[in-house]
Amino acid sequence: MRLSAAQIDFFETFGFIKLPQLLQDSVDWITDEFTKTFPGQKEITPHDGMKRTCIARFIDQREKMNTLLDDPRIEGIGASLLGENFNYMGSDGNYYTGESGWHRDGFHHKYRHIKIAFYLDQLDGNSGALRVIPGSHRLDDRFGQDLQAKMHRSQEQWELKGSELPAVVLDVTPGDILVFNHNMFHASFNGGSNRRMFTINMCERYQEEDLQQLRDYIAGAARFWIDRSYTDLMMNTATPGRMVHLEQVMANDGHLAGLSAEMRRTMPEPARG
Repeated sequence: MRLSAAQIDFFETFGFIKLPQLLQDSVDWITDEFTKTFPGQKEITPHDGMKRTCIARFIDQREKMNTLLDDPRIEGIGASLLGENFNYMGSDGNYYTGESGWHRDGFHHKYRHIKIAFYLDQLDGNSGALRVIPGSHRLDDRFGQDLQAKMHRSQEQWELKGSELPAVVLDVTPGDILVFNHNMFHASFNGGSNRRMFTINMCERYQEEDLQQLRDYIAGAARFWIDRSYTDLMMNTATPGRMVHLEQVMANDGHLAGLSAEMRRTMPEPARG
């Protein structure tokens, strides 16, 4: 499956796209696998509803979840927006609590990074659905620059709370897929204490002269106390097609173990996001 020209143009213009019920036929097994992944995770504090609980390398934990990277619908999203040889940049599984204020997941000028979000609960604006500001992924135009300067002081700047800012609320039903550019401002408000969601992150393949930028990005995962970008299970079960999306990161994550060891010495627990 590939996105249509109209869908690609919409994504490039606004920075996000919703694909209703794209994985409707997989909701039951994905929900079951999600539930089985959380119990017994080493070094992960059980979710108590007080703050976000996060597992890095989430789809890497179980063999069936690995196959989401092989699903033509998910692979097709990456190929359509990033090129046939895109990089899989990891995943995270979450129980969310409360709100997430306005933020960007990245600030990438040269290489496009995207997030594919899977929600396992029905959500709307009154229960923690994702909100996005269309066009805010465009870092180099005046709109994007103004948002960067003003978003984090909206009360002072515009006398508006974060939840009152103009945005698109992306209501979801399990089976819907949301895709958005890492540079896009997004948030959620009014959420409960046990919202289930996981993401798959992808990016364009880096050129040889920019591999240090890729290594620097990979280094950020040390806060999750992981020694490699992928689990052995993800790598050892990879088909040739999947390996295309793993190989560049595998060749450039050798520094991660040392950085993670340092994080274990300085952090009381792995990062929660």
